[in-house]
Amino acid sequence: MGVLVMAYGSAQDPDDLLRYYTHIRHGRAPSPEQLENLRMRYEAIGGFSPLTAITQKQAAGLQEALNVMAGESFQVFLGLKHSPPFIDEAILDMARAGIERFVALVLAPHYSTMSVGEYFDEIRESLARHNLSLPWRGISSWYQNCRFIDLVAHRVLKAREKFSPDEQADLVTIFTAHSLPQTIYQKGDPYPTELRQSGELVAEACGITRYRYAWQSAGRTKEPWMGPDIVDTVRQLASEGYYHVLICPIGFVSDHLEVLYDLDIECQQVAQDLGVHMERTASFNDDPKFLEMLAHLVMETSQLE
Repeated sequence: MGVLVMAYGSAQDPDDLLRYYTHIRHGRAPSPEQLENLRMRYEAIGGFSPLTAITQKQAAGLQEALNVMAGESFQVFLGLKHSPPFIDEAILDMARAGIERFVALVLAPHYSTMSVGEYFDEIRESLARHNLSLPWRGISSWYQNCRFIDLVAHRVLKAREKFSPDEQADLVTIFTAHSLPQTIYQKGDPYPTELRQSGELVAEACGITRYRYAWQSAGRTKEPWMGPDIVDTVRQLASEGYYHVLICPIGFVSDHLEVLYDLDIECQQVAQDLGVHMERTASFNDDPKFLEMLAHLVMETSQLE
């Protein structure tokens, strides 16, 4: 049984930025201004994104967790959308390894046709391109999984400790995920609903009642993206008299540009300018408990007929 772990990928180093950005734009090179803006954001977080390295650790950790839980009956392969090793390469690696069937897992808890759905499309296209008949089952989402909710709730409660008891009295928690073009509303896409439901479950588990939702990291395109944006939400809260904010980027499982820059630098700067005490929950990264949760998901999915 194979396990295809998939994630977005990132530029490997400053020299890889042009290739990476061009790949994201479906082969259209960015303008010099767009490339420089991306380079500036990467430099602000230390010169490169840790996403690919973290994803590799997550795949290795999932393999270890599966070995403990199910012996050596699973073999994990990593495929990235915009960086090597690409999904197509992983499909070929599975075929060469003699994998007879596989479970596909995207490292994103909420489903959208424009995110998880596109990864599944790439699998189908790759199998057809290479004339491979590998049966597979995809894990569409896990936003309601009780283990996932417990892990997020633990992080929310832990992060609340960064605020004094008086600050916690009017603390607002904001659940965020990556924004997508507003066209998903016309398509009846489940993404916004899944974000709200996962946030509600975490809030219930934590016993908190003051929370909101926001979107972040909208693409720099002409078409409108989903809102409200996290920065606008922090400004709105300040205007309402709320100066203690905890951000829970529940749609992300790793530290990367959208967390380390968009939240920790850009949004934090706005909060400080407004006199808002802002904190965020810690990312899962390669936390063994998170990887154990993923291993349970894989095992449960592999047993479905």
